[in-house]
Amino acid sequence: MSETVVYSVPGVSCEHCRSAIETEVGRVPGVERVAVDLEAKTVTVAAEPLDEAAIVAAIDEAGYDVAT
Repeated sequence: MSETVVYSVPGVSCEHCRSAIETEVGRVPGVERVAVDLEAKTVTVAAEPLDEAAIVAAIDEAGYDVAT
């Protein structure tokens, strides 16, 4: 069963942001679903196995920072 985690990504604001993040995070092995909520400024990821370091790196690669 996949695990789900929600990341706060304050820099997301448009469809380009959504597309860039969904593309990069979708390339991480094991990722089953990526949902970017522009209003809440969150990225929800379901993956099995869940590799949080790889997901955060993918969000970074897309050009956005995960809030800590």
